[in-house]
Amino acid sequence: MLQDVTASFAAGSVTAISGPSGCGKSTLLNILGLLLRVESGTVKLAGRDVGGASDAERAAWRARHVGFVFQDALLDPAMTVAENLLEGLPLQRSRRSAAATMRDLLEQFGIGDLAHRPASRLSGGQGQRVALVRALLKDPTMVLADEPTGNLDDVTAEVVLSALLDFGRRPGRAAVVVTHDRRIVARADQSIELPVSRR
Repeated sequence: MLQDVTASFAAGSVTAISGPSGCGKSTLLNILGLLLRVESGTVKLAGRDVGGASDAERAAWRARHVGFVFQDALLDPAMTVAENLLEGLPLQRSRRSAAATMRDLLEQFGIGDLAHRPASRLSGGQGQRVALVRALLKDPTMVLADEPTGNLDDVTAEVVLSALLDFGRRPGRAAVVVTHDRRIVARADQSIELPVSRR
């Protein structure tokens, strides 16, 4: 349960959300991504109160503006990495351009040789990096990441953190990261620590 939370997330910034297990960190992320509705209070995105938005409006906002990185990569195991990444991109997006960007991002995260590997054969850390590539490939307004470095070694975690910082600090963009990683908390532009949930 999430109660009495007031927060703002500025464009051009990275926010780290931390706190004990069960305090509502992932819930807050899902509210920001319009996956959950609040029972009371107000949620504004780009100055617009989205509390009363229809399911279709919320889905359209997510599709255009939000790149999600969940703890579970949510990849289709029957598809290759490339197929997972290119599936569902906006129709107006050039496939050739998207494929080139995809290759660059895969290389950046040290998994350039995995484009044609079935998702079922990825390790947890590889799947997590593919999920981040998928989020960035959309060129969203904001990236919402849930423990994006949880399964990564220190070197790879630094690459992922740098990518999130670079993205979130671009004009008109933002990144919100749920994390227990103190390195992310220390380097974020804003840090929000949620208290223990009151049930």
